[in-house]
Amino acid sequence: MKANLFIVDDDANTLASLSRAFRLAGHEATVCDNPVRALEMIKAEPFDLIFSDVVMPVMDGLKLLEEVRAAGVTTPVVMMSGQAHIEMAVKATRLGALDFLEKPISTDKLLLTVQNALRLEHLKQENQQLRQKLGGDGIVFTGEKMRKLLAQVERVAASETRVCILGETGTGKELIARTVHDKSNRREGPYVTLNCAAVPAELIESELFGHEKGSFTGAAARHIGKFEQAHDGTLFLDEIGDMPLSMQAKLLRVLEQGEVERIGGDKPIKVNVRVVVATHRNLEEQTRQGGFRQDLFHRIFVFPVILPPLRERPEDIPALATHFVAQITKQNGWKDITFEAEAMQALQVYAWPGNIRELRNVVERLLLFAESDTVTSATVQTALPGQASSAGGVAISAGTGTLSERVEQVERQIILDEIKRQNHHITNAAKALGLERSHLYKKCQQLGIDLREMRK
Repeated sequence: MKANLFIVDDDANTLASLSRAFRLAGHEATVCDNPVRALEMIKAEPFDLIFSDVVMPVMDGLKLLEEVRAAGVTTPVVMMSGQAHIEMAVKATRLGALDFLEKPISTDKLLLTVQNALRLEHLKQENQQLRQKLGGDGIVFTGEKMRKLLAQVERVAASETRVCILGETGTGKELIARTVHDKSNRREGPYVTLNCAAVPAELIESELFGHEKGSFTGAAARHIGKFEQAHDGTLFLDEIGDMPLSMQAKLLRVLEQGEVERIGGDKPIKVNVRVVVATHRNLEEQTRQGGFRQDLFHRIFVFPVILPPLRERPEDIPALATHFVAQITKQNGWKDITFEAEAMQALQVYAWPGNIRELRNVVERLLLFAESDTVTSATVQTALPGQASSAGGVAISAGTGTLSERVEQVERQIILDEIKRQNHHITNAAKALGLERSHLYKKCQQLGIDLREMRK
């Protein structure tokens, strides 16, 4: 693959030898011996890859790299130096360098570096195209409620404001977080995620901040934490409300100081990370009850994005169902299918306790249940769990007590019915309800459902 390369070095011999090697390999090479002039050339003309010396007069290579990134140029940069040391390489990597080569550099190493850089860029483009084809990035909607919400998301994404995404399980909080990153100035940087509810309390510090080799039993090698992985990008902390209080204090310190320290490390590491958080919990209530630190709450609760549950946006269900049909049939090589008007209405009046995630699961079930090219209302009634009312869902006014107590009663009954319907197979029950298995266990604990007693 032919590449358009740019080389900046104050040594004429280096420029001549590198450019000759690249041209003999079939690449184009533009050279410059002045880093200030090089910056203007990089801004003015697109290149596939930039090679830059580190030690140069007027402006060193690290400062040039910093200025290149500040100008919004995303071209991969490879740093070179005859005075290389670990600290220099680390700083170059943190500034966004793709690689760091020590002079003298063999021709084979140079050409391999070019080949790897081009392959990496190609894979990035293929990955983005594939995600677009599979519909993995799209937020599907037709209603005014979601249109207004996404307009707010796009506005806040362009800033560095901390975003707190609130919503029930399955409402699409992860998609909103990804949208914040993709619409931000950090879009070319890494996007790293951590589900705080899925990591054991004793391991979450290592996951976030990393650890050094031998720092604790089982630490056989150095581990780079999520904050370092997300440097110059976005870190999405899902289910922040499930983070242990002890970790909340450490997270607050990182947000205030902009640096982390690996477990077993002896010096802080600067990180430049935008933190986006999400939770299905009521953080304000949790803070009042002492389950969440008030100072951390005020740090992360700057711009709340409140995602409506699917039952409050039934106008979006036809578009979502159609989207999932197209996605699932394409992935499995199945024939396309349509919905009768009554079938779609049945989907729209169902309560959807598992929200969009449950809808996708039900659509996949419908594709398997359907006996023709058309989904009927009878097929929908068969596919929906816990048919306790003619409206296709559980009556939310059932039971007695306050609204929250009645909702808990309804949730409890839905979960009990689904577990029984799945013959006590918890994984299948969680999938049918659009929940993670760990979330279903937690939900059962909250609602007083004894799974061991049910199996007797």
